[in-house]
Amino acid sequence: MYKIFVVEDDEDIREIVIYALNSAGFEASGFETGEEFLVAIEEELPSLVILDIMLPKEDGLSILKNLRNTQATKNLPVILLTAKNSEFDKVKGLDMGADDYIAKPFGVMELIARVKTVLRRGQKEEKQGERLEIAGLKIDHARREVFANGESVKLTFKEYELLHYLALNAEIALSRDKIMEAVWGYDFEGETRTVDMHVKTLRKKLGEPGKQITTVRNVGYKLTD
Repeated sequence: MYKIFVVEDDEDIREIVIYALNSAGFEASGFETGEEFLVAIEEELPSLVILDIMLPKEDGLSILKNLRNTQATKNLPVILLTAKNSEFDKVKGLDMGADDYIAKPFGVMELIARVKTVLRRGQKEEKQGERLEIAGLKIDHARREVFANGESVKLTFKEYELLHYLALNAEIALSRDKIMEAVWGYDFEGETRTVDMHVKTLRKKLGEPGKQITTVRNVGYKLTD
């Protein structure tokens, strides 16, 4: 059974989410503060975390950064809960490593669907190759490390996800919408220029091998070997 931790300071919302998750066959536990949550994951690692951004003391984005910088939790699936609707806030959370987001107010059926999608995505990634070598790039998926012509390259969480997705689908022209769905979440409402911005920075960071991320006119991008 999947165990899910819900970090939400609003007791009514927290209880509704926990009830909905338990009714859907998950095992859910709730936490009012980030401090309580961080103590809990020291004892038991959940399958997924639903994390509110607006929390007292330490906010959700700080907690997310902590999770991604810790070896044991760097790949832990996280869905952000937020009352913010600007594209900047959504992109910031996703770039910091969130797997998906859902804006308040939301329906519990939508939340359950998002949870199931993120969990399925995680299962699929576990089955994929741990190491990829293409176009002068070496990608160690277990360590989330990238080397370009033998030199280590430091990428943001979403830059890495984008590169890994392109490498898994090498020589295939991928539309911007398809990339958005795979890397940023199936219902991400940001404009596709988000993809263009990340491809631009990825090419720059990768140097010569970055030129192998080619633009496919009227479609999107592909990584060529």
